[in-house]
Amino acid sequence: MIIWNPWHGCHKVSEGCDHCYMYFLDGKRGIDTSVVTRTMNFDMPLQRDRRGRFRLRPGMQVYVGLSTDFFVEEADEWRVEAWRMMKYRQDVGFRLLTKRAHRIEACLPPDWGDGYPNVMLSVTCENQRRADERLPLLLNVAARHKGFMAAPMIGGVDAECYLATGQIEEVICGGENYDGARPCRYEWVKSLSEQCARHNVTFNFIETGTVFVKDGRIYRIPSKRVQSIQAFRAGLSHYNGKPDFKLSAPEGSLFELESNEPFFMTHCATCGSRMTCNGCSGCGSCGSCSG
Repeated sequence: MIIWNPWHGCHKVSEGCDHCYMYFLDGKRGIDTSVVTRTMNFDMPLQRDRRGRFRLRPGMQVYVGLSTDFFVEEADEWRVEAWRMMKYRQDVGFRLLTKRAHRIEACLPPDWGDGYPNVMLSVTCENQRRADERLPLLLNVAARHKGFMAAPMIGGVDAECYLATGQIEEVICGGENYDGARPCRYEWVKSLSEQCARHNVTFNFIETGTVFVKDGRIYRIPSKRVQSIQAFRAGLSHYNGKPDFKLSAPEGSLFELESNEPFFMTHCATCGSRMTCNGCSGCGSCGSCSG
């Protein structure tokens, strides 16, 4: 998947943050995750190659801020320019994820209106408490595209009443990883999948997490590649054709909007994230980039 981290770092705000993967990974590198800093890749949407074409190819979907929270307080002064870049790159779909649902409305750009057509707002709902806290706030915000992520899923989530509004287009679900991973239970995932199916909402079970419980058995799965395969094999994901980002060429662009097919590789066929991913970047991190 393509990830844009305009800034790095965050503060823990709820139980889903207790074993944050970024705190774990940064800790191994001697980095203090609680210090929020603007990254060298801040202007990623505007970067071009030698031929003058955008490095971030038209037609792609980008996850924003997976090493931070897009609405973290320290980024308030940088966020203005980030919004400008997203609006200019109307040929790219941007997926924003936050645990700070209470800050979304106050941090939207002045020209947001009913939302940018190429931006999806999503909140994290790691359990019922956070679903009931964050989903009402999300539903009260104007946006063209809305979703939520039950990850790390550390408790069951009954989202029936929120899905029934018709505003939620997509739900992504996954277990917890790395230091002190808490169990993700099959019945939680299955229940949320069935809820989404009843309301014609795309549901993507991307990974089991390190500790997965099914039929009373505990499975310890340290390999994220294996987690992804097992999630795919569970058969709980389903797609309803959304979100349908209305993409168009940037104003004043010298290039027409391109139609880019996802760059899937052979092993992507059994990846749990395939449904909500542009394909493999060939980074080699999973050890399977041979297709």
